[in-house]
Amino acid sequence: MSAEQHWIVLLVKLAVAASLASIMVRFAAFQRILMREERTLEQRLKLALGLAGIFAAGVGTRVLTQTYRAVDLGLEGSLLAGVIGGYVSGLAAGVLISLPAMLNGEYLSMPLFAAVGVLGGLLRDCAPEPEEVWRFSPLLDLSLWRLFRRWTDHRRTAFHLFFLLTILFAEFLRFSLATVFGPQALFHLHPSWDNPHPFSRVGVYLITLFSVTLPLKIWNNTRTEQKLEAQKRLLTEARLAALTSQINPHFLFNTLNSVSSLIRIDPEQARAVVLKLAKILRKLLRKHDTFSPLREELAFIEDYLSIEMVRFGDSLRFVREVDPATLDLLVPSMLLQPLVENSLKHGLSGKVNGGMIRIRSHLEGNRLYLVVEDDGVGIPESEMAKLFEQGIGISNVNERLKVIFGNDYRMWIDSKPGEGTRTGIEIPPLHSSVAAVS
Repeated sequence: MSAEQHWIVLLVKLAVAASLASIMVRFAAFQRILMREERTLEQRLKLALGLAGIFAAGVGTRVLTQTYRAVDLGLEGSLLAGVIGGYVSGLAAGVLISLPAMLNGEYLSMPLFAAVGVLGGLLRDCAPEPEEVWRFSPLLDLSLWRLFRRWTDHRRTAFHLFFLLTILFAEFLRFSLATVFGPQALFHLHPSWDNPHPFSRVGVYLITLFSVTLPLKIWNNTRTEQKLEAQKRLLTEARLAALTSQINPHFLFNTLNSVSSLIRIDPEQARAVVLKLAKILRKLLRKHDTFSPLREELAFIEDYLSIEMVRFGDSLRFVREVDPATLDLLVPSMLLQPLVENSLKHGLSGKVNGGMIRIRSHLEGNRLYLVVEDDGVGIPESEMAKLFEQGIGISNVNERLKVIFGNDYRMWIDSKPGEGTRTGIEIPPLHSSVAAVS
């Protein structure tokens, strides 16, 4: 093999390492393994089997073809298995990866790969923290710079240097064993021609170093992306919980005001209202889901209005114009109650003769339309522009819809003084199976 061919093989080996790492990280099962830091024995063995299957295939390809030398990453794969999964994964993966070479008569492959896998587990145990194995940099000057610049963090610096020296030692051990026992006992890529340039040998060590650290970097990028997605999801859930908690106390406060006004004039009626309130609160305490069927939301509105009708009497009417096809569709929990409450508080409370609240729902194309309207006093035009920012109920519902659907929703308000107000919502129809997946 000439010097030019030697460097081509080394560069192809590095490309193979990057390609294999990119392919493996596309599998969801492997992603789940990467996200775990603590694993059961079964999970460690599964990790070993997964890595061994990939890297042993490369060793087997080299053995069968005797040509594609660059696809043999057995040493690197054994070390990676130990670094990621610990001693058990490293030992098991090393043994399994070496099997094609052992069948080819390379009898030193198994003890070397198994030892390197265990050495990878030692590296993992030496890390100041589990995440540190993912932060290792293959750049020599960077590690040395940390040694002098961050002398107070000597344990972390020492680990990175130990990681670097371990990879180089593994390659040196492979070359030494092959030199003593012959190339037939152990495969390696060191120069075999007479008087090779020293840098040709250095290149082997560098490629081995990068063939270990490049997969770690590729896999760590995926881990980072998944962590960011998880943090974003948790932030969204916390934001939704905060918005929902604003609704319930607001509703409770208004209901208790109605009860307090009834206690003196009609204690029995107040008792009936308290019982209905307890029924509503039981539903609220049992509800932890982001979505609920429209059927349940309408039932909740009926219970809520039955309390408010005590205050308004027969002058308050509730009308449902609901498409039966929409009853089992999912909507954000507590979506309609703030809108109905706004109609009562701002639209009908100022009318001497009470009024009507109407809820409509229908499907149009691939969109669900919900409308809450009243025939109350209406909203002055000067206040319409402020509703989405200052109105507690309106702004809360709009914010929740924005968190859940992003830009895939529409909410609008039409109102004429003296004629009433209509609040509309347009969202994508959700079925129970879709919500469960999301």
